[in-house]
Amino acid sequence: MPKFEVAKGINIHYDEFGEGDRYVICTMIDYQRYSSIRDLWKFGYHVFLLTNRGFGKSDHSDVDYHEGWWDIWADDVISFADGHGIDKFIYAGDSHGAGTGWHLCRRYQDRLKAFVAIVPGPYNLDEGFVSYRTRLMRGEKVNPMEQPEGYFEDPAVDERLRRDMEYFKIEVQDHQSPEEKAMDYKRPLMDLENEENTKAFLRSILVPTLIVGGTEDPISRPDLMLRTVECMPHSKLILYHGFSHNEPWRIFVEEVSSEIAFFLDNVYDNDGHYYKRIINE
Repeated sequence: MPKFEVAKGINIHYDEFGEGDRYVICTMIDYQRYSSIRDLWKFGYHVFLLTNRGFGKSDHSDVDYHEGWWDIWADDVISFADGHGIDKFIYAGDSHGAGTGWHLCRRYQDRLKAFVAIVPGPYNLDEGFVSYRTRLMRGEKVNPMEQPEGYFEDPAVDERLRRDMEYFKIEVQDHQSPEEKAMDYKRPLMDLENEENTKAFLRSILVPTLIVGGTEDPISRPDLMLRTVECMPHSKLILYHGFSHNEPWRIFVEEVSSEIAFFLDNVYDNDGHYYKRIINE
């Protein structure tokens, strides 16, 4: 089981796929059975999937740093990259994984070749600071994130979704430690305090960024993702109609990974830009 020491005495688990020097790094609490990010190795990318410190097979913590976790996880990504001799890399993540990406953009933008941000928000901080995860743990009634069973006309797609949720429950949820269950990392970028500061930060990001989301997402709402792409000068938004927070990157894995690879290939082919018009401006 591969592990890497990101700080003195603290080890994180990771999985590696592919080879070469087109590096993709992702860090998240967990990974689903089907993953568009993992599948980027099929397109010639060298993928590292890191498990966040404090969760899963990585070392756990008896201290909850709350919103401070985002910077810790961003620092761990850089420590991992440094330890593997990786200077510049693509960062990819969905939901909370994308949250770490925003903190990488704040602290280490010069290390990023590109950012693949799936259902990333970020939240409108004027609307509050309580995370969706915390609301669920409180027992609040919130908009559902999952499509109902039998939603898709294609039985193979329904079966993939069923197997994915079964894998997640058996391999992840059923093995959570008390420390994991109690963890409340709140929301990324909370110290920005309000929406105007968030927009100003987004305008400062020059990293080519691909945003992927769904029109029915109650967490990374389409209006938030549209606001994000309007602020970021080198960004692209792909929205899937009728999908929520946990799809379609788990269901239409091949399509979404193809979209990501197309974007990233353009970044490499166009000297760090994702389309030629930017170069000519």
